[in-house]
Amino acid sequence: MANPRLRSLLWWRKWAKKDWAIAAVGFTIIIFALSFLFDSRADDLDLTAADDLVDLTLLQNAKDRGAFCLDGSLPGYHFQRGFGSGSRNWLLHIEGGGWCNTIASCLDRKTTPLGSSRYMQRQVPFAGLLSKNPSQNPDFFNWNKVKIRYCDGASLAGHPESELKNVTKLYFRGQFIWDAFMDELLSIGLSNAKQALLSGCSAGGLATLIHCDNFRDLMPKDANGVTKSLPKNCVSRMDSSKCLFPQEIIKNIRTPLFIVNPVYDFWQIHHILVPDGSDVHGHWQKCRMNLQYCNPGQIEILHGFRSSLLNALSDFQKKEEGGMFINSCFIHCQTWVADTWHSHTSPKINNKTIAEAVGDWYFNRRVVKEVDCPYPCNPTCYNMEFA
Repeated sequence: MANPRLRSLLWWRKWAKKDWAIAAVGFTIIIFALSFLFDSRADDLDLTAADDLVDLTLLQNAKDRGAFCLDGSLPGYHFQRGFGSGSRNWLLHIEGGGWCNTIASCLDRKTTPLGSSRYMQRQVPFAGLLSKNPSQNPDFFNWNKVKIRYCDGASLAGHPESELKNVTKLYFRGQFIWDAFMDELLSIGLSNAKQALLSGCSAGGLATLIHCDNFRDLMPKDANGVTKSLPKNCVSRMDSSKCLFPQEIIKNIRTPLFIVNPVYDFWQIHHILVPDGSDVHGHWQKCRMNLQYCNPGQIEILHGFRSSLLNALSDFQKKEEGGMFINSCFIHCQTWVADTWHSHTSPKINNKTIAEAVGDWYFNRRVVKEVDCPYPCNPTCYNMEFA
């Protein structure tokens, strides 16, 4: 499942003695449901490993706010209370799941968990950066943790003026949902947070980039299409559709960012580099499903794709408060899975896992600008093999 690109983790901390600061960790975004198999190394990857299951809570203030999922149901989240030294620290994670970009696709989506809380799992496992196991999540294990369910189809940025009145029963209320989530979470303890981190995978990563400065400032909720949720100094100088691309969004973000992204992100390869319909003779059929089957010419093109990402990040890399972990794996969304976030078999750069790199950056233990060598140089990668 997926959406426009650059995932993000948003962190709120005391950057200076008196100033609140939020650090946003960005990731490549846009996922769509795909069936897949793992290669021989990834056979043991546990996507659901977690300490326990966490119940779904529906937003009780949503109805009064007009904050509805695509089908008109109430949005939901999963909340696990923190403990010990983490009892006043908060970690929020926005679920990914792509966008619906036509009325037909949104109508289809509203009968799924990505468009309706009626179809959401009532319990979900918390793993990776949501785990309360210190061996799996050493820096954030005892924080208050929230998984925000994604059900508006537009990275929590839709507005009711985009609805077709009396034509379809679809609610485009993503911004209202975001506002309602903030109100409820502030009321149950986020307002007293000492430190906070907002993370997102895929479309949820884009949502983090869109909303991170709003989250940091806790601005009044007065915004009302997606355009109104985008940075004003971006839409004033270019077409608003271009402002959805993460390389433009991050130019306007005041919040410190940490970007986690694989340079051979499988969603980008499948839907941007070699989308369905573009390879009419099937030359890329095997390569786009498993990088081991790519010929030298295709590897060269993939390396060019890698270079374009690094070029797009070149200005960001110079920012003093920014951090990055750019590995050379054929994967997507690495933070919410225990085996890719932090384990003895996790992908590493300079012998550091993603969790260690993020923690080092967040707690100012060192400067973190980790950029991997080109494929296939990193033997620690989990690389996907699609059916």
